[in-house]
Amino acid sequence: MFKIIISFLLLLCLLDAKDIKPTFKLRSVGYVSDFVVNTNYLYAANDMGTIDVFNLNTKKIVNQIVLPPLITSLNKLIAPNILSVDYLNGKILIVSIGKDAFRNVWIYENYELKNIINEEKKLTIKEARFLSDEQIIFGTLGSEVILHDTAEQYNLYKTQASHSTLGDMILSSDKSEIVIADESGAIKILDAKSSKLKQSYDSQNVDNIYHVAYSNGIVLTAGQDRRVAVYQDGQKDYHIKSNFLVYCVGLSPSAKIALYSSGEEHHLQLFNPTTKVKGNRLVGHDKPINQIKFINEKELFSSEGRKDIFYWRLD
Repeated sequence: MFKIIISFLLLLCLLDAKDIKPTFKLRSVGYVSDFVVNTNYLYAANDMGTIDVFNLNTKKIVNQIVLPPLITSLNKLIAPNILSVDYLNGKILIVSIGKDAFRNVWIYENYELKNIINEEKKLTIKEARFLSDEQIIFGTLGSEVILHDTAEQYNLYKTQASHSTLGDMILSSDKSEIVIADESGAIKILDAKSSKLKQSYDSQNVDNIYHVAYSNGIVLTAGQDRRVAVYQDGQKDYHIKSNFLVYCVGLSPSAKIALYSSGEEHHLQLFNPTTKVKGNRLVGHDKPINQIKFINEKELFSSEGRKDIFYWRLD
């Protein structure tokens, strides 16, 4: 009888599910690789060498941070591709591709752009996040995690988090933990101050992890193996099988709402990570999704590696 009741409730949820379309879109000047939201502004990194700053009230670009062009071997000027952007207390942190595919790291503050690490360091940084005003966490393609002090221009630590290629790296909302996902399908949670390993998971993904989300003790992964893995304290690990590569996942601040890119249509499927019950779909993307970022329990943004950034409001 209990199973029948549960099945009935799940069926009711599915019947009640509906498609939600984006409320509005923001259009960058280039293909968006990363973005960050702070209060009423969204900072979008793109492949045209700019950070487009959008006012979310007017939905228009109100400023552009333009990186210096690169000089090719044929002496042509090209715009650098920007891989990562972050924001903290008026500072904007930028990672771009430089000469020979090595990275440049920039900080933009008070309308001034400063190069703090250049390509001569021969680093392959994939993502960079502010830990504090003067400390930055770098994640390299080779899964090295580096804590860099910008005031002293010194690495406080450099640790090999994995022997596999880095899939994704994020910080917890309180910046106390680093979550690393790699191409082996493993997840590692490190202490941000010391780089000490706190937790590891590897039971659900069997291939490269494209993207990871972490909130309120729950880890969510998007895998090349077409799996969405869910890890949560005190609960059994599990995965949801998709019929297409899962490129991106997202979690609300409370982790009561989760979503993942679903199917060849690239819809975003909502579900409850505790009950596994699926809900509404967010419909509007038509290309693989590369970023999903909640700003609260009811609002989120997403991008698909093209020029548009989608804003969604959940019922």
